[in-house]
Amino acid sequence: MLIAQMTDIHIGFDPEEEPEELNLRRFRATLARLLGGPNKPDMLVLSGDITDNGDIESFEDVAALLEGTPFAVWPMVGNHDSREGLFRAFPAIKGEAGFVQYTVDVDGLRLIMLDTMEPGRHGGAFCEVRAGWLAAQLASNPETPTLIFMHHPPVVSGIDWMDPAPEEDWIRRFGSVVEGHQQIIGIHCGHLHRPITTMFRGIPLSVTGSVAPLVAMDLRPVDLDHPDGRDLITTEPPSYALHRWDGKALVSHYEDVSGWHALAHYTDKLQPMIHDMFGERGPRD
Repeated sequence: MLIAQMTDIHIGFDPEEEPEELNLRRFRATLARLLGGPNKPDMLVLSGDITDNGDIESFEDVAALLEGTPFAVWPMVGNHDSREGLFRAFPAIKGEAGFVQYTVDVDGLRLIMLDTMEPGRHGGAFCEVRAGWLAAQLASNPETPTLIFMHHPPVVSGIDWMDPAPEEDWIRRFGSVVEGHQQIIGIHCGHLHRPITTMFRGIPLSVTGSVAPLVAMDLRPVDLDHPDGRDLITTEPPSYALHRWDGKALVSHYEDVSGWHALAHYTDKLQPMIHDMFGERGPRD
């Protein structure tokens, strides 16, 4: 099973840009890679900040581009989105207690989509209602391998201006719910606009790079009183993830969408090398 993840698309940032908004062009290119590349996903998770302003029109633009795709699409909200806009553009999504959180069960794997949005706040949130819902979901399926998708990473990455404070209340609350649940095989996030891997409460956690322009990788502390002219946003190419589940293990791949070219192809010339590489592995199943 291949689970594609796109995050931080930010449609509507500059809708008047000609000939087409940059973020929309980047989204089209990333979607074209999924549809036309060799790795056809079984589903696509949109892990928040689908839009830049949460407006209905931007959500509808995204939904229109995704209409007719040969895989299921599972959208989530980020701090730039609105729940109303998402529910209207994706009417098949049914939330819980007004939050955009739900589960997807397929082929022995459970995906839990969490809502970490608090209107008017850039950082994450995870209230008692959402924590209670997550706890119930984990308790009801303790033997099912589970992936958690959430927009805000509950970790400090070192990108100072994007990070939460260490051990914010919502992070402690989330951590107390997931800690000790052995069925959670990974937590996948967005928000930081850069690919990152770490651990959280003993669980592998990764952040997928953004479709919209990326955040510069500058790990120096920020001095709020002295702007230092550092880069904040870069023109690095759009990025997405493919999470591969084989029934036993999860492996996550990350790819930039750019104008690169292949330097080698599987032809008769390289066939002996490929045979040798497979030979080292022993008989194939």
